[in-house]
Amino acid sequence: MIKIYTTNSCASCRKAIKWFKEHNIPYKEVNFFNTPITRADIISMLENTEDGFEDIISTRSKVFSEANLNLEDMKFNDLVDFIIKHPSVLKRPIIVDDNKMQVGYNDEEIRVFIPREIRRQWTCSLNQDNCEYQKGLEYSFKEEK
Repeated sequence: MIKIYTTNSCASCRKAIKWFKEHNIPYKEVNFFNTPITRADIISMLENTEDGFEDIISTRSKVFSEANLNLEDMKFNDLVDFIIKHPSVLKRPIIVDDNKMQVGYNDEEIRVFIPREIRRQWTCSLNQDNCEYQKGLEYSFKEEK
């Protein structure tokens, strides 16, 4: 299940939600000012990052800069606790599923969340030479033999 971590005042969050609705892709919105973010949420985000906390924390946020913190000096559990206490330090939106994540809204990158079968149908409708007709679907990729 795709989760989108948002806040009410975030224009990029509204764009992401609109995009998922327009493409009929199921998601769960987690507004972290209304629903407390959990340790499991943060770990799920971190499992899909390349650079760990740097990918999800806005070090330019007011809360982070006022706390005078250095990411490199903090222990893992201390950072997780800080995020839980101050969720406004998170970049947004953060879009996560089982094996991928996107931070922020990007028209091109968000397409990775389109389910594989739908992507295949779109691709086949554009290039029918590489597809074969199947009952119930307009086209699907030809299996390589």
